[in-house]
Amino acid sequence: MNILVIPEDFRKDQYILKPLFSRLFKHLGAPNPRVEVCRDPLLGGIGEALKPAQLAVIVNDQRGMTDIFILCVDRDRNTGRRQRLDELEALFGAAFFAENAWEEIETWVLAGLDLPGDWRWADVRAAVDVKERYFGRWPRGAAWPARLEVDGRAWEQRHPVGFVPSAKSVPRTLIP
Repeated sequence: MNILVIPEDFRKDQYILKPLFSRLFKHLGAPNPRVEVCRDPLLGGIGEALKPAQLAVIVNDQRGMTDIFILCVDRDRNTGRRQRLDELEALFGAAFFAENAWEEIETWVLAGLDLPGDWRWADVRAAVDVKERYFGRWPRGAAWPARLEVDGRAWEQRHPVGFVPSAKSVPRTLIP
């Protein structure tokens, strides 16, 4: 099964989306899911990611080689985003799925981890600035999914102190 995940901006989100969807499809029983993250074209933001013309270029280019297309975007406080995604799903058909992370894709990573004792999941889920408020402030020394370390610079940009945890301390959570 070939799956193409289409993020609004692959440059950092690829390190979350590829391992997450690989693990998800294995859990669902797909024996050898081949998950790729769309890197061409670089959509570079929500405005481009929601344009049917941009998505048509990707879908038409990959049709016949891809079984499932999954558009993943941040909700970003936009309560009408789901309706727009439903319209895109209807436009591109049964093999095209669109999802918005509530509020940001980084929330999906946090959902798979044991949160620090003073963090409540309800607070994380309710935050509109998850990336800055929680994901970017992951406590020093806390276990972190190893696959998010692929690009050390991307981690350092997200983490204010530039801490990159040791892979030895990482649980197998979210890692295919």
